[in-house]
Amino acid sequence: MKDDFIFGLRPVIEAIEAGKTIDKIFIQNGLQGDIVAELKKQLSKAGIRPNYVPVEKLNRITRKNHQGVVAFTTDIAFYKIEDLVPQLFEEGKTPFLLVLDRLTDVRNFGAICRTAECVGVDAIIIPDKGAAPINSDAIKTSAGAIYNVKICKEKNLAHTVDFLQQSGILVFASTEKAQKTVYETDFREPCAIVMGNEETGISKEVLHHSDEKIKLPIEGKTQSLNVSVACGAVLYEVLRQRIIN
Repeated sequence: MKDDFIFGLRPVIEAIEAGKTIDKIFIQNGLQGDIVAELKKQLSKAGIRPNYVPVEKLNRITRKNHQGVVAFTTDIAFYKIEDLVPQLFEEGKTPFLLVLDRLTDVRNFGAICRTAECVGVDAIIIPDKGAAPINSDAIKTSAGAIYNVKICKEKNLAHTVDFLQQSGILVFASTEKAQKTVYETDFREPCAIVMGNEETGISKEVLHHSDEKIKLPIEGKTQSLNVSVACGAVLYEVLRQRIIN
């Protein structure tokens, strides 16, 4: 997959109308006009939230006449969690989900997708804004696994956590602030693991809505792990428990 992006008001509108999957779209701050209004209408209809940015950001992406709009397309399909969860229960599965709260590093995201697919995660949930782009680097780092795991883009992760809990899924937030380790936690029931941003961790809102906080024990002087490494350790503990039990 190459990094595909399109620019210009009409080309982006036509791409949306043609059913192209839009990973991210950037619109210049303060952009106005009838065609801009039409674009926003199409975005709303398609459930796509734009990112409003300074023109300098668009100029860094392309020096061509972008007309204040650049959209990145992807051939990865996105799912809605409210459709997916009932289907998992209907199929007799014990849901195993992963929530990535604003991870921004493309290679971390790709590596996590690879591990998630290997351990049998049913779906990865990401926010529709503020997440790493799903581009060729992500796919390469995932060794293609990203094509074999369902990805859900959601508008509000705190609301998504509420939905998961109402559906009978326990939500575990992985944070260094936790008292309980993953080895003291029972993951055999339907569950979702939340991993946070590389710098700031899990947002306060998502952390507040989670059922339990969990952590990996650290014995050395370095007090934190790379998020993809930490995620792999947690996911494999879930798998270990489910295989043994």
